[in-house]
Amino acid sequence: MSNPVPDIRPNYFEANYDPEKITSYTLEDPLTFVNGQKVTDAGQWAARRREILDIFAGEMFGVEPPPPEVMVTELIDEKSDALAGYAVRSQYRMWFKADKSGPVMDWLVIRPRHATKPVPVILFLNFHGNHQLIPDEDILIPDMWSRDTPERKVFPDRGTMCDPNSNSTMPVGMLLSAGYAVMTACYCQVSPDPNSNETEERYRQENFAYTGVFDLWGKRDEGRMDNPTALGAWAWALSRGLELAGRIPEIDAGRNVVTGCSRLGKAALLAAARDERFAVCVPIQCGGGGATLAKRDFGENIATEMRMFSHWYCRAYKKYERNPAKLLTFDQHLLISAIAPRKVLIAGFDSPWFDTEGEFLACQAASPAWEVCGKPGFPQVPYPADYDTSAIGEYLGYYRRTEGHGIADYDWLRLLKFAGIPEF
Repeated sequence: MSNPVPDIRPNYFEANYDPEKITSYTLEDPLTFVNGQKVTDAGQWAARRREILDIFAGEMFGVEPPPPEVMVTELIDEKSDALAGYAVRSQYRMWFKADKSGPVMDWLVIRPRHATKPVPVILFLNFHGNHQLIPDEDILIPDMWSRDTPERKVFPDRGTMCDPNSNSTMPVGMLLSAGYAVMTACYCQVSPDPNSNETEERYRQENFAYTGVFDLWGKRDEGRMDNPTALGAWAWALSRGLELAGRIPEIDAGRNVVTGCSRLGKAALLAAARDERFAVCVPIQCGGGGATLAKRDFGENIATEMRMFSHWYCRAYKKYERNPAKLLTFDQHLLISAIAPRKVLIAGFDSPWFDTEGEFLACQAASPAWEVCGKPGFPQVPYPADYDTSAIGEYLGYYRRTEGHGIADYDWLRLLKFAGIPEF
């Protein structure tokens, strides 16, 4: 990087797609405390990790919401011979008040029927409802707001993720055969995610986004710069799902993978950074605000994020939008590093908006956190070509692919290989 850094980037509110316009930037050392002290061993890493999480809480994702005072879960439906007899399919309802009032989440759990011992679990949030994962007439269709429909209601189309022509697929048979349970809930039940151009007043981001589980956390203080955010709420929900997994005897919740695509990949990354109970994290195509470096200011940037997705980030993050390379005092490599020494695989694809090279560079910069903990760091390889797996290490890895935006069969295969296929 050799271009000088201006005080304010020209047209900072527009996405930059010209590599020549990437200005010089410096990334903070994951192993250096804010006071300049160096992390020299794994024992000191916990304190530095806590410092990193506090930075992201105060400056980007808002404070972490508290765990619920109570979590009531109820098995509301189970099919013992689902998917041609290979699976047990269960539906759980979750409340966060003892009287079962207030926000509700519906979890779909599919596990191998013939497992002889508890199995690991793949956990994620979905976009449009549990009923879209598999063609099962008994899976509940949620009566709730949905982002991509004119009526703002969930489409009753079952099993659409089983279509191999879809950008996002659910090869549930492959995942079950690999020895994993699958567990999911719809993110819109957690908190709705309205578009920035919403015209109906009742659905606008500044109010409607902070409903759902936000009702558990009291009246919002609009004077604060670090209020809880939608991304924080979705990450919070993933932790609640992991707790539900721990209540299911047939699941070994200690062996888990948290994943998600796009904004839900960001949520998975944040969940794993905040909650050390997540063992493996595979955020897929999460781009800006997720794994890619904001200081590169390439593709999606802080200004576009704060304009289009104001509810994903806290108000404090906006002050960096005019010139991230010069103003930011942290970057996304630190968020990745907060998962160390656990396992994380960053999955990118070739849309310039997502700046997948910035994701690769973030992994490189995060690597020292694993090394100081005595784990292998990021492979020392050049920026890989599509489908090149040379940058996938044992604990920290990256790959990219072509084709569309979503979780493809190829991504599920890479997830299984990275997490490991258990005996069951």
